[in-house]
Amino acid sequence: MAKPLSDKPLRPATLLVRGGTARTNIDETSEALFLTSGYVYDSAQQAENVFLGTEQHFQYSRFGNPTVQMLEDRLAALEGAEACRATATGMAAVSSAMLSHLKAGDRVVASRALFGSCHWIVSTLLPRYGIRTEFVDGGDLDAWEKALSTPADLVLLETPSNPMLEIVDLRAVSELAHRAGAVVVVDNVFATPLLQRPLEFGADVVVYSATKHFDGQGRVLGGAVLGTKKWIEEVLQPFTRNTGPSISPFNAWVILKGLETLHLRVPAMCRSAEAIAEMLETRPEVSRVAYPTLRSFPARELAMRQMSAGGTMVTFDLAGGKEAAFRFMDALRIVDVSNNLGDSKSLITHPATTTHMRVAEEERARLGITAGTVRFSVGLEDVDDLLEDVAQALDALRAG
Repeated sequence: MAKPLSDKPLRPATLLVRGGTARTNIDETSEALFLTSGYVYDSAQQAENVFLGTEQHFQYSRFGNPTVQMLEDRLAALEGAEACRATATGMAAVSSAMLSHLKAGDRVVASRALFGSCHWIVSTLLPRYGIRTEFVDGGDLDAWEKALSTPADLVLLETPSNPMLEIVDLRAVSELAHRAGAVVVVDNVFATPLLQRPLEFGADVVVYSATKHFDGQGRVLGGAVLGTKKWIEEVLQPFTRNTGPSISPFNAWVILKGLETLHLRVPAMCRSAEAIAEMLETRPEVSRVAYPTLRSFPARELAMRQMSAGGTMVTFDLAGGKEAAFRFMDALRIVDVSNNLGDSKSLITHPATTTHMRVAEEERARLGITAGTVRFSVGLEDVDDLLEDVAQALDALRAG
């Protein structure tokens, strides 16, 4: 079995390689993959004890699995959280975190700048169950203060947001939310725990799509919910145990292996993203560039207080609208058109016609998503190759 790693707190790179590892009696080097749906007991009495909760033992892989537990323990250590539960997808993480906590008559306040599916949950799904919802502009503290001047039960936000990289003041909003009686749920996908740890700023729950940077190589789906041991075990776990948004052990194992290189991939992608954002600002075909470290970025100071780097995403507007955006994307030779992000391969998408297509046009306009907006997930290719590819695609707009 695994020996204790250290008596001292370990740094993120070490936790990403070794955190949560639990070896079997054959002392394997790599984390073991337990492809099993169920478990056996020494006796009928032991089975009863396990279901009574008086004896610890795995019961069923919908409830828990050794490989999945290693992933959960590693993510909890990295996030600085007391507990974690892994889910089948990122959206399973978001929906489970919300639905496990809410009931009819409750009130949710959410940042308007949410991923399309998250926006749908708040705007469409929750009201069906008698849950009142209200959107606010995430960067407007006065709007948060007004919305949270009356009792609330849950606050949902992304920072940086998808796709416009809006920054929300985590500490200020968390304080307002707690005074209103709300639990604060933060989608931290764009930042990852390497660049930002929302719990340190007062958030209660952090959710991830592990499909993105954690796997980082476009192979599997997964999600994670992190928080206090009490909230995870008493609020979230009864919901996930009985509704079944469980991750497969294989996917958990793949994500575990992906985490081993997260501390190498994310900083390299951030450096390339910053270089690309700086280049885009010099191009006449581009009317707006959003990247947190740019001096032109409106919330740069706040972003740098909360984040250690600008992230792997660059969002920008092409002056020619949808036609120019499509022509530019189609002219790229290295960068792939895809609605995914956080991959080792650079990917680009047009939010208005993909990820945010089903967000009403008026709402997209309020979010700043135009017909010319493109979202660029910067990967691990040589930055000079990426810069050249973007430049030639922009040149093609003028030539056309």
